[in-house]
Amino acid sequence: MNLHRLLRIAAIAEGISYISFAITMPLKYIFKITEPNFYVGSAHGFLFLAYCVLVGIYGIKNKSKWYFYILGWAASLIPFGTFWFDAKFLKKESKDV
Repeated sequence: MNLHRLLRIAAIAEGISYISFAITMPLKYIFKITEPNFYVGSAHGFLFLAYCVLVGIYGIKNKSKWYFYILGWAASLIPFGTFWFDAKFLKKESKDV
């Protein structure tokens, strides 16, 4: 599996985990059910870090411009941001790879 494909998978997985984490937050704070939030939160934390590291490695390897890093990392902080980043930058590049 090449780095480009791995980054695309990480972007989608991180986006899904972000949404899942947002869904479990009311379970924790409104309904006092903490277990789903613990597991989803742990998975989200791992996927968030993996995605950020992969954006950095991919950018260095491909000598990407500075805005690739900024937008890639900023996308991880915004709900649905990694889906946008994948569609805007990564999917377009997959045609070239």
